[in-house]
Amino acid sequence: MRRGHLLAFLVLAVALLLVTLYARSAGERERLLAEASFVSDAEQLADTIRQRLLQYELSLRGGVALHSAAADTPTRRQWRGYVDGLDLGRQLPGLQGIGYVAYLDPAGLVRLQMQRRDAGDGLFMLEPRGVRERYGAIVYYEPEDAASPTVIGYDQYSDPVRRTAMDAARDSGDVHLTAPLTLRRGDAGVLMFAPVYRTARQPVSQAARQQLLEGWVHAPLRTEGFLGASGIRVDSGLALRIVDITDGGEQAVLASSRFDSERQGASVHSVIQTLYGRTWRYDFQSTSALASPGINELRITLGVGIAASLLLFAVVMTLAHTQSRAETLAARLSDSYRRSEQRFRNAMHYSAIGMVLLDRNGAIVESNPAMADIAGLSQTALSGTLFEGYFVEPAASPGATGTLPAVADVVQRSDRCLRRQDGDVREVHLASTLLPGDTLSDVVRLVQVEDVTERVRAEAEVRALNRTLESRVEKRTRELTRANHELESFAYIVSHDLRAPLRSIDGFSRILSERYHQTLDVQGQDYLARVRNAAARMDALIDALLKMSRISRGEFRRMPLDLSRMASEVIAELRQTDPARLVDVSIDPGLGAEGDAVLVRNLLENLLGNAWKFTAGTPEARIAFVREGDWFEVRDNGAGFDAEYAGKLFRPFQRLHREDEYTGHGVGLASVKRIVERHGGSIEAEGAPGRGATFRFTLAMPPAPRPAD
Repeated sequence: MRRGHLLAFLVLAVALLLVTLYARSAGERERLLAEASFVSDAEQLADTIRQRLLQYELSLRGGVALHSAAADTPTRRQWRGYVDGLDLGRQLPGLQGIGYVAYLDPAGLVRLQMQRRDAGDGLFMLEPRGVRERYGAIVYYEPEDAASPTVIGYDQYSDPVRRTAMDAARDSGDVHLTAPLTLRRGDAGVLMFAPVYRTARQPVSQAARQQLLEGWVHAPLRTEGFLGASGIRVDSGLALRIVDITDGGEQAVLASSRFDSERQGASVHSVIQTLYGRTWRYDFQSTSALASPGINELRITLGVGIAASLLLFAVVMTLAHTQSRAETLAARLSDSYRRSEQRFRNAMHYSAIGMVLLDRNGAIVESNPAMADIAGLSQTALSGTLFEGYFVEPAASPGATGTLPAVADVVQRSDRCLRRQDGDVREVHLASTLLPGDTLSDVVRLVQVEDVTERVRAEAEVRALNRTLESRVEKRTRELTRANHELESFAYIVSHDLRAPLRSIDGFSRILSERYHQTLDVQGQDYLARVRNAAARMDALIDALLKMSRISRGEFRRMPLDLSRMASEVIAELRQTDPARLVDVSIDPGLGAEGDAVLVRNLLENLLGNAWKFTAGTPEARIAFVREGDWFEVRDNGAGFDAEYAGKLFRPFQRLHREDEYTGHGVGLASVKRIVERHGGSIEAEGAPGRGATFRFTLAMPPAPRPAD
């Protein structure tokens, strides 16, 4: 055992030494490769920027060609069509736009302003203003945006930085860049100018170029976001800074977000390029330590070597322990499998629902006692038979019974008719699912069979009873409708038959009073007056009875109602009929509900009219219409009533006060009850003699919430 330990330590030391030597030599090689890769990436990125600027130059050359091909200065529409055709947003995303700068003397500026005015483009304003020997005014700029009005008319020639590049482009006939400057829109950037001459062929001499120059096609390049907008991708491990060194100094053109001039130990590589009259220096900086992809492999190799050495030392010591644990685990798994198998067998055996296990051909491999009871056969007789053969009709979906494979973890359900061994047909509900396991297993599907015959029959009986009940309800509805029509006819007949004798009584009584006034004494005249009053009261009672009967028959129209406004109108009418009375009326604002406007107006007229009537003998009379929860309430401090007789209030012709005290027909509250019930609500009353009364009711729709005070 001791020798084994010494050998293990020796192997570990030798292995660590070899891994260290290999790591040092390979690390140096990978560092050199990483530096070469860094320089290559920098050179490639610099060339990519040059290629992008070359594409911008070609777009400006196209604008120059447009001017050379036209007999006169291109129109705004032609210029816009050319720029739209370039599709700057997709083809040249780093380019902010393309414009045309006219090279003008004072007389040429006046002609341009006159032409623009005659063309209907308005007054062409030059900025900055002032008289100068030469102008370089921006005439066209596309694409247009919110900042375009500040660009058109700007004299580029008035700025020394711009003029230097414009003169260089004029004298050389080539495209020139400006030094870094602030663009007209306020952003930092540079401008690119391409000269436009009056002739299609470029003049040879510098003097001829100055004489034949018409203007420049220019394009602004915004420094911020130039790399991302131009589609020039800077690698995550590489930072870039561009510096203009044309005049001997250093002017920053742009820098990527990760470039840090104060970073210590970072590798830096510079590339100098001369582009369109400017000399740019590209400073490339690594944002992290240089490393090639092989460094990670070396680290992994080193880690693996160390780990392998340690594992080799531990393997022998752990083999015996591992074998012991494997044997213990195998015993536990076998025991767990046996318990799981027993639970499944118990579930199959004692389940009240029939269960069958099917093979790939749909044959029954195993079944439970409940399935044997449903089929009327023994479990032994079921084994080996085709499950599909026990059904009356073929399956609508073959996969539902296992004859075809279906999607795993999906339960397929169906209702079918199963024929028992004794010929009885039973309604069963099937729930079939695939069983996960070995592809060579003889069991592939579990089907649960539930006998739902009694439930189906009960549902059929319920449906039959429902049809019978609907027929009875329809019959009773017809009988009720016929009874209502008969009652309506009876009411009109009674009112007509009763009114005829009443009119005779009233008419002959009036004739007696008028013709035999001198013959009849005072007592006779009083008798005749009582007869006429009784006839008039009987006629009013007939009208009230007919009015109450119409409440249940009229057309019902539900709509939103403003109960506060209705109550105010009813109180105003009561004050007009009895202007001498002083009653304190309080109505909550914002009371609303839904219902029939005519019926609800009748309801409020009866309740508020009763409150007005029964407070006639009360000093400091008060009436209130408020809401408490879902209830509307009409309160008064009038005569009130005995709570013992509250049940009579809503019956027709029931009175709790004498007629000589308070007038009325006794049908108002009965009408109120019918209106509330027709709206699906309820009504109740409470009161005490001499202490007022409160009537509360609800409608079908609950009232709106009470507004905060």
